[in-house]
Amino acid sequence: MDRLAHNVDDLRRIVNDLTGRGVRVEFQRDGVTFTGENNPMHMLLLTMLGAVAELLRAQNLENQREGIAKAKQPGKYKGRKRALPPKQVEQLRVRVAAGEEKTAHDKELGVNRDTLYEALKLSSISPG
Repeated sequence: MDRLAHNVDDLRRIVNDLTGRGVRVEFQRDGVTFTGENNPMHMLLLTMLGAVAELLRAQNLENQREGIAKAKQPGKYKGRKRALPPKQVEQLRVRVAAGEEKTAHDKELGVNRDTLYEALKLSSISPG
């Protein structure tokens, strides 16, 4: 359930929309099925299971944030590895400064255009 929706309201909306179209929604792990019949017990069950899933998801995210913060203190966590190493970014900056098109390099470097522009933007920020 937590992978289908972000919160209980979203879950209820999605299940109601699908069952309204005649789709049978079955959550195998939880052993419940929704067919669209207007049953108050089904709606209660859906709301309760959705609320538990929402709570567990929020707790997981909180634990993840705490773990990252704890790992950052001794310098163990540095975030995601950059798609382009600094040496490649510097070579790219030189080529772009010489008049070459930025977009001509994305396929050559194996990155998408947004990554290329972000790397160039970050490299232009001087430290301190």
